[in-house]
Parts: sequence; structure tokens; C-alpha cells
Amino acid sequence: MPRFAANLSMMYTEHDFPDRFAAASADGFDAVEYLFPYAHEAAGLRRRLDDHGLRQVLFNAPPGDWESGERGIASLPGREAEFRSGIEQALEYAAALGCGQVHVMAGLLPPETTPARKAAHRDTYLANLARAAERAARAGVDLLIEPINGRDMPGYFLHRQAEAHAIVQEIGAPNLKVQLDLYHCQIVEGDLTTTLRRDLPTGRVGHLQIAGVPDRHEPDRGELDIGHLFDVIDELGFDGWIGCEYIPRAGTSEGLGWLKNYRGERA
Repeated sequence: MPRFAANLSMMYTEHDFPDRFAAASADGFDAVEYLFPYAHEAAGLRRRLDDHGLRQVLFNAPPGDWESGERGIASLPGREAEFRSGIEQALEYAAALGCGQVHVMAGLLPPETTPARKAAHRDTYLANLARAAERAARAGVDLLIEPINGRDMPGYFLHRQAEAHAIVQEIGAPNLKVQLDLYHCQIVEGDLTTTLRRDLPTGRVGHLQIAGVPDRHEPDRGELDIGHLFDVIDELGFDGWIGCEYIPRAGTSEGLGWLKNYRGERA
């Protein structure tokens, strides 16, 4: 049966962040993910995990100036030193939290980027990822890259699954993988069943995420047959985690009927 991790950046926002760990555990989650840990001391976060029997399965490397609109710096020429420093910080947190995966955000392309300029961004991206993957391998950590839809994040460097897999294959680092968010993929490409059956068996997908389409609420609301997709994931033997990266329509716990129903049907 697929394993689910609560995303504490989007779920349980009716609680202060430190209290979301207890709420997720009370609802039966065994693992959590969130965007960034850096506003909190790693030791305090680790205590929350241990106190509530939770695993940390994912967070993001520092993304640049998030408040001013930056969404990663891995593909931005001239920011290489900052990127390397951010990877070091992320790996320190990963070690403290026992987290084996870190998502590296690519960043936004400037408006009206020319093909030559985009090529320069791609070269920077590949060079940064190759160095970071080598460093992360020594720490026993996988790095993930994620295609993100251009409606929610206009200008993001990476949109399509094939492009992400091509980058992973070109770099050739065994600890560099793709983060497949079914919400983003449905908006950009659709054909999710075929995508799962094509890409999961390659071993290049390290983490999945879910949300309802088009409104990013509970995954059973909207156009996806989420039960069917879970069955496909189960059929393919995916042994990673599925991050619940969605915005609850009302209270988080009240909206978990989809999870209770799925678990009950498979019990």
C-alpha cells in the first residue's frame, strides 16, 4: 500500500507550525514533509519528530529570497556560491533530521528569455546539480528536481517530466532523482497513468506528491480518479513516499476522508 506523508506547510495550518507534528501523528500519518526548516533549530524539529513517532522524508534546499519571489537559484548564473552554501545548510539539516531527500528548486527564468539565454541557465543548472549530487552522495542524501506547472509558478525553469528525466540521465548521478507531483503533471501534461507506468519502473522517481486538480484541495476533489492512481502506484511497487501537498478546503482532519476510505478499502 502507498505510504503517505503530511505536508506541514499546507496542511494543519489551523495550528502553529510546531504543533502540526502532533496533529499529523494523531491523524495516523507516519511521516511529514514541508517546504523549509531553516526558521527553526534542527534539534527542536528533531524532538518534534521523535516525540510523535514521525519520519522526515523531504524538505527543500534554500531557494534564494523566497519573500521577494525567488523560487530557487540552481539555474541562475552568478549565484553558484550561494547555491553551494545552501546545499551545505540543507545537508546539515538533513543529517540532524534523519531526512534522506532534499528537493532542489531550479528558479525562475527572466521574462522573454532568449534560447541562448535559456541554454546558459541549463548549463548552470546541470553544473550546479552535478556538484551538489556529488556532495550529497557523501552524506547519503538523494537530491530531487521537480517539474512545476507554469500557471501556479510562471517562468519556472522546469515544466515537463521528460525534461527532468533527461537532466537526471545526462548528469548520471544515482542520487539525483525526479519528484513527480501528480497535480503539476496533470496541469501540464495529463496522461498520469501512462506517466506512472512509464517512469516509476525506471527508478528515477524518488518521491510523489498529490493534490486535487484544478484547485489544489483534497486529492479526491476535482478531475483525478485518485483511487485508481493509488492502485497503479501500488501495482508498480513504488516504495517511496507520497507527499500530501494540498490546501485543505476546511479543517485538515475533517478533509481526510479520502485517506481513511482508501486505507479501509485496502485493510
